[in-house]
Amino acid sequence: MTEIKDLELELGRFRARLFAAAVFVLIAFGLLATRLVYLQVFRHDDLATQAENNRIAIVPTVPNRGLIVDRNGVVLATNYSAYTLEITPSRIGEVELDELIDQLGQYVEIQQRDRRRFKRQLEESKGFESLPIRTKLSDEEVARFMAQRFRFPGVDVKARLFRQYPLGDVGSHLLGYIGRINLAEKKAIADWPEEQQDNYRGTEYIGKLGLEQSYEQELHGSTGFEEVETSANGRAVRRLDSHPPTPGNKLVLSIDIKLQALVEQMFGDRRGALVAIDPRNGEVLAFVSKPTFDPNLFVDGIDVESWKELNESIDRPLLNRALRGTYPPGSTYKPFMAMAALQSGKRSPSLVIQDNASWTFGNHVFRSHGDIALGPVDMYRAIVKSSNVYFYSLANDMGVDLIHDMLDPFGFGRRTGVDLEGEVTGVLPSTDWKRKAYKRPEQQRWYAGETISLGIGQGYNNFTMLQMANAMATLVSGGQRYTPHLVREVEDVITRQRRPVAATPQEPLPLKPEHVDLVKRALQGVTVEGTSAQTFAGAPYSSGGKTGTAQAVTIRANEKYNAAKLDEHKRDHALYTAVAPIDQPRVVLAVVVENAGFGAGSAAPIARRVVDYLLLGQYPSEEDLAALRMGRSGPPIGTPRRAVDVPLPGQGAAAAELAASAGAAADAA
Repeated sequence: MTEIKDLELELGRFRARLFAAAVFVLIAFGLLATRLVYLQVFRHDDLATQAENNRIAIVPTVPNRGLIVDRNGVVLATNYSAYTLEITPSRIGEVELDELIDQLGQYVEIQQRDRRRFKRQLEESKGFESLPIRTKLSDEEVARFMAQRFRFPGVDVKARLFRQYPLGDVGSHLLGYIGRINLAEKKAIADWPEEQQDNYRGTEYIGKLGLEQSYEQELHGSTGFEEVETSANGRAVRRLDSHPPTPGNKLVLSIDIKLQALVEQMFGDRRGALVAIDPRNGEVLAFVSKPTFDPNLFVDGIDVESWKELNESIDRPLLNRALRGTYPPGSTYKPFMAMAALQSGKRSPSLVIQDNASWTFGNHVFRSHGDIALGPVDMYRAIVKSSNVYFYSLANDMGVDLIHDMLDPFGFGRRTGVDLEGEVTGVLPSTDWKRKAYKRPEQQRWYAGETISLGIGQGYNNFTMLQMANAMATLVSGGQRYTPHLVREVEDVITRQRRPVAATPQEPLPLKPEHVDLVKRALQGVTVEGTSAQTFAGAPYSSGGKTGTAQAVTIRANEKYNAAKLDEHKRDHALYTAVAPIDQPRVVLAVVVENAGFGAGSAAPIARRVVDYLLLGQYPSEEDLAALRMGRSGPPIGTPRRAVDVPLPGQGAAAAELAASAGAAADAA
C-alpha cells in the first residue's frame, strides 16, 4: 500500500528549519561582528600594546659594578668579563637535567662542585631563570660547545661580568664580597620602592658583607635596557633601541692598603685585630682582622670544601674581629678610668695610694700582675707602671654606675657608627644593664665585689678594637669626637667629581685641658719609662701608649694564672693602644693579639711598626718582619726599608701591577 505524504506539512517543516538556521547564522555573524568591533575599536590600544610586547622584548642590561680603591689609588675590587655556560631549566624540553649535564660534560669540563653549586642555585631560583653550570670558560671550550649548540635547547654561552679582588685575602673583612642573590634577599628587594626594584632587574649578584654590602647602592649603578625584536621561538632578530647602563660609582677609601697588608703580615698565623684612626677627622687608616679569607672564593658560589674549612675552623676566619670581636680591655682601660676620676672629682692627680701587690675587699684578695708591689703611686705613676691596686681602689670609690656614666660619652658599650653593617655594641656594665641582661633575680643584682675588677678593664667590660681606638682618639683630641669612616670619597663615574663622605664633627666632650694633659703625659711615660719603653726605644718621635693583658677565661678565686698549663685558646690576650705624635696626634690605634699574653710582648711591637710606617715612611726589614710573625718583642731589628720601595707585602710587584692595570682598564671602560 503506497503512503501518501503531506507535501505542505513537509514543506512547512523545511521552511522552519531553514529559518532557524538562518537566524542562527545571523546571530553567529552578529556575535562575530560585535566581537570584532569590541576588539578593533574598544580594545585596540591595549591589544596593539600586547602584540608589540610579544614582538619586542625588553632585556635589562646590568651595569659594571663600581671600583673600590685605597687612599693612594690602588684597586682593591674591580670587574672582568668572562664566558659562562648557562642552562634555563624551563626550556630544556623532556630531557632529564642530570642527563643533560652529562652530555654537556663531553664538550665542557664540569666538575662535581659545579654540579653542587648549580643545584643549590636551582633550589633558590625560579625555573625560567638562566643559571650557570660552568663559569670562566676558555676560548677553546666556547668553540667546542658552539659547534654542538643546536643539540642543546635551553643551553647557551653568555658573557658575564665577574667581581675580582686583585689582592686576594688582603683587607677581606673590610671589603667583604658579592654573591648571587638568594631567596631572602629577593624578598627583601620586593619590599623596596618600585624604582629601586626596577634597577635590580637582571641583576644576579649583590654585596654580602663589608663595604660591598654597606655601599651597595653606590656600587651597583643604574641598569640599562635593550629593545629587541624577537621571532616566534623567542630568539632575538634585531635590536630596535637601547639605553646603556650607568656603571656604579667608585669608592675611595681612607685605608692605606700597604699598611693594611703590613699589619696582616705582622700577625702571621696569630688571631687578632687592629684599628688605626686619624683623630683629626675620623678616617680609618687600617682595619685589620686576622685570620683573613679570600673573597674571590664567594663570587661564583663557594664550594663545599672551602666553606667547611672556613666555617668550621677553630680560628673563625669569617669573624670580623675589628667590628664584631669583643674583648676585655685590660689595662688599656686605665687611662680612661683616670680621666673619669679627674672629671668626676673622685681623685686628684697628687693622691698617693700604697701598692703592696694586692687589694682586699671582703674575703677576696685582688692581686697585681706578677704579684709585684709598686709602693706609693700617684695617678701618673699608676698609669705608667700599670698599678692594679690603684685602679681597684678607684673603681671601688666610684661605683659601677658612675664609671658607666663617665665613660659612656667616650663610646664604650655603643656602636661607633662606622660605615660597615653588623657592628656590635660591646658591654659597658651598669646596674641597669645587669637587670636587663639576666633573668633570675640573684643574677640581676649587682654585687659590690663585681665593681673592683672593672677598674682594670676586666669583669663584664667587653669592647671592640674599633671602640677602643675611637675612644682613644676622643681622649687625646681633648674631647673632639668624629664618627670613624672607611670611605673617604665617592667618585661619580660620569662627572668624575668626588663627594666627601666624612661626617661632621660630633659635639665635643667637656674635658678639662689640664686633665687631658696629665693623661697624655702618663701615656708618653709608658713608652719612655713604663711597660712599653723597650719596644719604643730609639723612636725619633714622641708617642704615648698603654699595654694591656686581658683574661680569655676566668681563673678560680685565689688561683694563680699559669699560661703553660692552659690550652692556647684559653691564654690571656695581649692588647696595646697607641697615639703619635703625642703633642699633635696624627694616628691612634688599638690592637689585640689573641691568647698572646703580655701586651708589651706581642701587641706593642706591631703598634711600633705601624707608627714607623705612618710617621717615618719606614717598612720593617725582612729580618724584623720574620721575627714579628713569630711574636718577637722589642724595637725594630735590621735596616728598615723605605715604604714606597716595597711592593704590596705577600703579593709582590705582580699583584700591584695587576691591581693598577685593573684600575686603568676599568677607568677606560
